[in-house]
Parts: sequence; structure tokens; C-alpha cells
Amino acid sequence: MSPFFSRDSSLWAMPDSMRQMMSLGDEMFRMLDEPGRTFVRESRAMANTAVDVKETPTAYQFVADLPGLSREEVKVQLENGNTLVISGERHRETKTGEASGDKYHRIERSTGKFMRRFTLPDNAELDKIGAQCKDGVLTVTVPKMPPKEPEQPKVVDVQIS
Repeated sequence: MSPFFSRDSSLWAMPDSMRQMMSLGDEMFRMLDEPGRTFVRESRAMANTAVDVKETPTAYQFVADLPGLSREEVKVQLENGNTLVISGERHRETKTGEASGDKYHRIERSTGKFMRRFTLPDNAELDKIGAQCKDGVLTVTVPKMPPKEPEQPKVVDVQIS
């Protein structure tokens, strides 16, 4: 056998180390890529917080699914006079179970901060906004101002002389 292909040659050892790196590669790349995946998943949670906007004859309703969040973890605010802001943060479960032998195999539920902004129309009664959180569903109700009565033409009786 040629010394070029002998087992002692560094060129022969190189494919072994390449094979070893390749076998570790999937795990290594998964570990290196995990912060990036987490960031993307958490930022998507902010953009993907679904909100239904409904108009009734007397109000506007904003309905958001926020499973697993308590009312203390959600904020409803009014900014710049007429911008409704719904925000909050979903925290990752602590891995305390791992100390007792529990082991996570997959974590798919999104975590992180979320925020949605909505510009309210001119007929919104900003001082009467209400919110309710029940069974993981947040409902924000913005009452409408009653429509203004159309102005009646001013009629003046003129005396005929």
C-alpha cells in the first residue's frame, strides 16, 4: 500500500476527523442556531398576535386570543390621543421540572413580548374604553359617540306689515 494512503498518514486521518465533525455537525449547528431560532420565534409572536376588529352599531370591539396570559400580563393603553395599544409578555416556563427529572423534548409555544396598535376613528368615545379578559380572550370595547343631530334649518317668522 502506498504511504500516501497509509493509516498513519495525516491525509488518511483527515477524512476520519471530517466524518467525526459531520456526525457532530447536526447537533452543533442546531445548538449554534438555537438563539437565532428563538429570536425569530419570539419576534413572530409579537407580529402574529391575532386580533379581530368588529364594528357594531354602538361600539368597536377588539378581540385578541391570549392563551395562558392573566390580566396582569396584558396592558391596554391609549397613546397620542387616538391610538389603542394592546401589549404584554408571555414568559417561558421555568425549567424547574428538569431538576426533578422532567425533560423538555420540544418547546413550541411562543414566548416573548407582543404589541398591536390600532388608530381609532374620530367617533370613538376615548374616555369610555373598557376591557375584559376571560378564558384567555381579551375583549376591548370602544363605544361610539352618538351621531350628531343634523342641524335643522333656522326658521324665522317675519311679520308682514
